Amino acid sequence: MTVTQDLSFITLITNASVIVQIVMALLLGVSLTSWTYIFSKMFAVKNAQIQTEEFEREFWSGGSLHELYKRLEGRRNNSGALERIFGAGMGEFQKGRASFSGVTVDSGALLDGARRAMRASYQREMDGLESHLSFLASVGSVSPYVGLFGTVWGIMNAFRGLANVQQATLAAVAPGIAEALVATAIGLFAAIPALLAYNRYTHEIDRLAIRFESFVEEFSNILQRQGR
Repeated sequence: MTVTQDLSFITLITNASVIVQIVMALLLGVSLTSWTYIFSKMFAVKNAQIQTEEFEREFWSGGSLHELYKRLEGRRNNSGALERIFGAGMGEFQKGRASFSGVTVDSGALLDGARRAMRASYQREMDGLESHLSFLASVGSVSPYVGLFGTVWGIMNAFRGLANVQQATLAAVAPGIAEALVATAIGLFAAIPALLAYNRYTHEIDRLAIRFESFVEEFSNILQRQGR
């Protein structure tokens, strides 16, 4: 190869060795997948934040909890995470009261059942919000090393090619090194957005988790007063 040859990005990829091309294809596939998760997680977290704020306003508006629970039953398919946590606790509380019909109500048992139901619902909601975050973290931490492997392999091939050249020049080795460095560039292209998205969404989901946990404690206090 000579310095006058086409060294465009596409040409460097097509002229790379098979191993380096496999590494590039793997990184591109991982990058596309991570971008899919980034956008889906962006909409999921944003919707969770909006629905949580709307439900908190509705919950603390001073209306009847029983009426709120009935309205929630009517829109179960469009309910948010905090609504489902509330519905799990309120539903278990009402079932417990019905089971104690005609006898002395055990307020401790009612509250424990409601809290367990809300905790179980809380865990399901958090599992859903945190889905695919581990993939983004893995992409952010591993992709640069995968790209570096492709680069090292390509540079090794470039220098091995010098064995058949009587006079080693920059013109002889530069294209091969450039092809190899593309793998590192693609690895960074995959890693940086994934790592930034992981850090951002982890922070936002942690804030939602704190709001959910605070609601569970506050709602438990309300149920405790009603169970007396």
